Amino acid sequence: MKALIIDDETDNVRMLALQLGRHCPQVELVGQFSDSVEGLQAIRELKPALVFLDIEMPFMNGFQLLEQVGEITFHIVFVTAYDQYAVRAFRFSALDYLLKPIDSVDLIATVRRAENTSLINAQQLELMRQNYPVGIANARINPSRIALPHASGMAFINTKQIIYCEADNNYTRFYLDNGDMYMVSKTLGDVQDVLEAGDFVRVHRQFMVNLDHIQKLVKGEGTYLMMTNGKSIPIARQQKDRLMERFGWV
Repeated sequence: MKALIIDDETDNVRMLALQLGRHCPQVELVGQFSDSVEGLQAIRELKPALVFLDIEMPFMNGFQLLEQVGEITFHIVFVTAYDQYAVRAFRFSALDYLLKPIDSVDLIATVRRAENTSLINAQQLELMRQNYPVGIANARINPSRIALPHASGMAFINTKQIIYCEADNNYTRFYLDNGDMYMVSKTLGDVQDVLEAGDFVRVHRQFMVNLDHIQKLVKGEGTYLMMTNGKSIPIARQQKDRLMERFGWV
């Protein structure tokens, strides 16, 4: 795979190039750029299959660069310094990313995914642009839409449609208010990291619920929630107080 690195921090460019040479023999690095304008020109001239792209760069950031490119005909791996809100934005959009400093195991896995997955589409990129907290310190992201990669493609849904999420080993089922269900190859812990900044609460090791879809709480031998689709969701004893706090119940 012909690849480019575009990152305004020269040390990061040099280190990533070194790691690619050591761990990813299937990658042919054809250009390294710390200037986004030069990087854009290289994309047009060299037509890479893979671009490692920093977002926060002077003069022209990663989003502006991609807007200038137009149709995306290459795989993109975004590279960013660790930031929990940036990571959530990547996950909302189901996009590949690497955190600085880059771990070689993550790099190998990311390149392999690029070899075996389809190119990103405009909706994923727009979700990313909307949710990425460029220049906003300590932003609290609460997405209105999320990308769900599943066996037959990619679904873009409004988070208000999600009634609850259910763990199934290393997968998670998303149940929607229109009756649809999507199985996604993410653990419920991964999903929790993405959605719990909004109106979602993990109430059980197997379930996370949308607060807006709770109809009532029922007490008995075991406390449970009745959801708007008629599903009964158990509440773990240690999660009851947390749920009350989030919901504002008295």
